[in-house]
Amino acid sequence: MATGQIRKALSGFYYVQDGQQLIQTRGRGVFRKRGITPLVGDFVEYEVEGNNDGTLTKVEQRKNELVRPPIANIDQALLVFSVVEPEFNTILLDRFLVVLESFHIQPLICLTKMDLLPETKQDAIQAYVKDYEAIGYTIIQTFKDDATLMSKVVPYLKGKTTVLAGQSGVGKSTLLNTLMPQLELKTGVISDALGRGKHTTRHVELIEVAEGLIADTPGFSSFDFDTIEREELTYCFPDLTKLSESCKFRGCLHVKEPKCAVKEALETGELKQYRYDHYLQFLQEITDRKPRY
Repeated sequence: MATGQIRKALSGFYYVQDGQQLIQTRGRGVFRKRGITPLVGDFVEYEVEGNNDGTLTKVEQRKNELVRPPIANIDQALLVFSVVEPEFNTILLDRFLVVLESFHIQPLICLTKMDLLPETKQDAIQAYVKDYEAIGYTIIQTFKDDATLMSKVVPYLKGKTTVLAGQSGVGKSTLLNTLMPQLELKTGVISDALGRGKHTTRHVELIEVAEGLIADTPGFSSFDFDTIEREELTYCFPDLTKLSESCKFRGCLHVKEPKCAVKEALETGELKQYRYDHYLQFLQEITDRKPRY
């Protein structure tokens, strides 16, 4: 039985990389009966009869998967956020980070368009950079025509499967074009009226870049918290996770409980107010979520 990895899914076909070959396949009918949907990133077994398309026969167990974008077996996510056009948005960044933490996917944060940042906003952005670095996140700062981009990003890509994600219009395709010019990906144009970019990527595909794999994904603006329970949310905030070890009550939600180390850290300034505010907002969103049946 031949084996490989799904590198692209398009129009009902799954394109499997097997060594130097890219094999066009379809899924077995039994997959649908069993509720199995092959995803880009899946390691699979397949068979080919004659000159026909291949048939997927088995999907190996996944270490993780995302629904939007639909992709499996991810090592890390390169979150591309611009500091202007669109403006840097910490609550949106925290949404991405929380969901990635819940799937145990390592986040990397790439801030683009640093050269377009007005001088009046530079101190605020650098303060955010220090905040997130203190939590333990890696921050890569880039600007237009950045000659050092390769040396900044490539070391993080080698041997990894990386999801490239972020708001539309922040420069995801531009980043890929720089890393791999032969791709010639269409670059989205910012809509002044909407304040966001137009979606230019139509399918999920794993692309070989810098001895690793990058998934360029359709544009989207946020993740939801469908798979996260109230009691799990703290552990998706590394800064809160560390503090919560000193809370008096196990399972403390850091809202009204007495002797809460998280709220004490908020008062002393050890925990940033905006991070706590985002935690409360996400907690309320999960609390208000309709029950799943």
